[in-house]
Amino acid sequence: MISYEISISFILISICLNSQSFNLIDIVNSQKEIWNIITFFPLFILFIISILAETNRHPFDLPEAESELVSGYNVEYSAITFAFFSLGEYANILIMSLLTTHLFLGGWYFFTYQSFMFFLIKSLIFSLIFIILRAILPRYRFDQLMNIGWTIILPLSLILLFINIILFKFYIYPVFINFNTIYKLPLL
Repeated sequence: MISYEISISFILISICLNSQSFNLIDIVNSQKEIWNIITFFPLFILFIISILAETNRHPFDLPEAESELVSGYNVEYSAITFAFFSLGEYANILIMSLLTTHLFLGGWYFFTYQSFMFFLIKSLIFSLIFIILRAILPRYRFDQLMNIGWTIILPLSLILLFINIILFKFYIYPVFINFNTIYKLPLL
């Protein structure tokens, strides 16, 4: 799971570099005109794969696949302990959905309108995508998971971070992105 945490960190650094802040409110406010899912679509795809692996959701639910005859480690839990374990797992999915909405889907903005309801709707739709992906994707093996994490996702997220740093240093961002305060920042 370390490989996916590192790639999530690189993706977060790229988004924070774009919004020029680590504050979630500033990240959302930087998406008033255009959402990060449009400008950073490759990072969004890498982020989705990484959070699926991080939350142990299908197709990366390998701890559950330890014992194929029964439900893996879930056999040891029953009654209220299983309920708490399941609640914690779905709370993690909800938190990742909220984080994705903040980072890529414009938070509470929907075109020129802003409302907390837009934020909740986007987060719930993304949580629904988590549940749908469990039904449609096949399960990976451990060697495939490590291969994807270390040889594909981690190098791609690092390359995209370096590209983002170079674009930020030389101010070569696309024309349609509006940076109101970019002239105030010194060069890196």
